[in-house]
Amino acid sequence: MHLRYRFRVYPTAPQRVMLARTFGCVRTVWNDAVAARKAAHAEGLPYPSTAVLDKALITEAKHRAERSWLAEVSTVPLQQTLRDCHAAYRSFFDSIAGRRAGPRVGPPRFKRRAGVQSARFTRRGFALPGDGRLYLAKIGHLRVAWSRELPSDPSSVTVLLTPTGKYFVSFVVAVDEGAELLEPLADPDAETGVDLGLKDFAALRGGRVIENPRFFRRMERRLRKAQRALSRKSKGSANRAKARLRVAKVHEKIRHTRLDWVDKQVAALVSENQALYVEDLHVKGLVRGRSAKSMHDAAFGMFLSRLESKAARTGRTLVRIDRFFPSTRLCSACGALSGPQGLPGLGIRAWECGCGAVHDRDANAEINIRREGRRLVAAGRADM
Repeated sequence: MHLRYRFRVYPTAPQRVMLARTFGCVRTVWNDAVAARKAAHAEGLPYPSTAVLDKALITEAKHRAERSWLAEVSTVPLQQTLRDCHAAYRSFFDSIAGRRAGPRVGPPRFKRRAGVQSARFTRRGFALPGDGRLYLAKIGHLRVAWSRELPSDPSSVTVLLTPTGKYFVSFVVAVDEGAELLEPLADPDAETGVDLGLKDFAALRGGRVIENPRFFRRMERRLRKAQRALSRKSKGSANRAKARLRVAKVHEKIRHTRLDWVDKQVAALVSENQALYVEDLHVKGLVRGRSAKSMHDAAFGMFLSRLESKAARTGRTLVRIDRFFPSTRLCSACGALSGPQGLPGLGIRAWECGCGAVHDRDANAEINIRREGRRLVAAGRADM
């Protein structure tokens, strides 16, 4: 199993110059590779291999005047960006042919200066000398803000520059399958269904709820003000650059706050429950229409993927219930399909069944999800 460990780094002024050159060279080689493969496709020729592109776009390009500056940076991240481009094309073709699971992916696109800049170094291009710093080829020793120890030697490291001007390094580390196993919980009731929603982020067993933090909604007014100020600035001016930075900082604040909150909720659920039962939501289909902004803000897809990963690493049971299972409509008392359904029923938070049982919408759904998850585990058909 491979995990990523990310840390903040603080390069010196000369190192920032070299990192900027490295990012620019990596972006250029990527764009040249995409352009070469697009040209081959337009002419009806086979796609050039990575070895051919390596020779043409790196080795030979360094001796041409218009690309001579490629020799100023390490060749390791340049070669890695060609391999990443090849992997992106392979994923694209596998997606078209149906050999790749998940949603269809498009072909690689040209990279721009805007957004996150990155460069990946393999073992040939970096070292951890043991003095708390990170050595990168042709860049030097970077000061790293270590927040935890790496469980093993990393196989690669990616240097990142965010739109707000912060530098990070992301290590890829191999860990054993049982490295994070938790002790099994003796309590047979240490399990819960997780019914996700917008009013409350999640309904849990016993009527517990996780409130929806609505990070984007809380910062939306501040973001709107920053974007309005940005739109008034002249393109290319120093004031526009400052305004763009303010907008980027708001987006970064929202993202980091959401990531921290999701990780804490996932850790709490996994530590408190031996088994977790969740609906297999079609998140991409939900982020449409009037509630699209709220769905994106809730980040259900991120939450479910991190919960699944954390449960697998810690030895907890996670069961995905079929998305078409009528958890809301099903009466948990008598089993009748008498609950609210469809768009008209979204606003109904409590309802009464013909058997006389009165249900809270989310609490009833959690009970049904938990029961269905238990049934799947007993039948040996749980998708864990």
